[in-house]
Amino acid sequence: MKVEIWSDFICPFCYIGKRRFENALKQFGHHDEVEVVYRSFELDPHAPRDVDHDVYDMVAKKYSMSREKSQGMHDDLTQQAQAVGLTYRFDTAILTNTFDAHRLTHFAAKHGKGAQMTERLLKAYFTDSKHIGDPTVLASLAGELGLDSQAVSDMLAGDAYTQEVRADEQAASDFGARGVPFFVIDRKYGVSGAQSPEVFLQALHQAWDEAHPKLTFVNEAGSTGTDSACADGVCNPAAAEKK
Repeated sequence: MKVEIWSDFICPFCYIGKRRFENALKQFGHHDEVEVVYRSFELDPHAPRDVDHDVYDMVAKKYSMSREKSQGMHDDLTQQAQAVGLTYRFDTAILTNTFDAHRLTHFAAKHGKGAQMTERLLKAYFTDSKHIGDPTVLASLAGELGLDSQAVSDMLAGDAYTQEVRADEQAASDFGARGVPFFVIDRKYGVSGAQSPEVFLQALHQAWDEAHPKLTFVNEAGSTGTDSACADGVCNPAAAEKK
């Protein structure tokens, strides 16, 4: 079973949703048969790399609210993050454009470390207050995971993986996703937002059951249940051995 997750690295609900999904996946009986793929989504494709204001002012301006109300909203997000074991530091978070960070995850995925890179970038922004729009910072973060820092710098200096990022964003648009996090299971079931682990677990079970239907036997009388024709165990080797 395949789960695709669209997210952005400066989206507070994306990191929280990621943890909630991971908690649900741990409870899922077939978790070792689930492939998780992270997809790119930019909350603001036109955001500059270097920003001269903080997240409180950005949200206040975007939603026409006071800075104080914006701070209160972020305090609530910090508490939600703490509930799933995450540390958010909005006071020192550095706003930026995330396009290059998304290109980096595609580079990392090609080298088998896409999931690790996604996690590191989220932590870098929300907990470590790193400038994840800075190519030097991105190369350093990649180096922490054992990737070639120079190769990353060279990649970021060009336009590699641009098409991959745009393809992810187009796919999200085709699915009707207008925000993130956005989860798609086997391209049949969609879960929008940082839902509870219970919601994710229910979706996983539903998708699994559909992909692995169980046979219902019908006997001569037309009722359902086990096959009565095999009641004596003759056509059931396992049952015959028990006799």
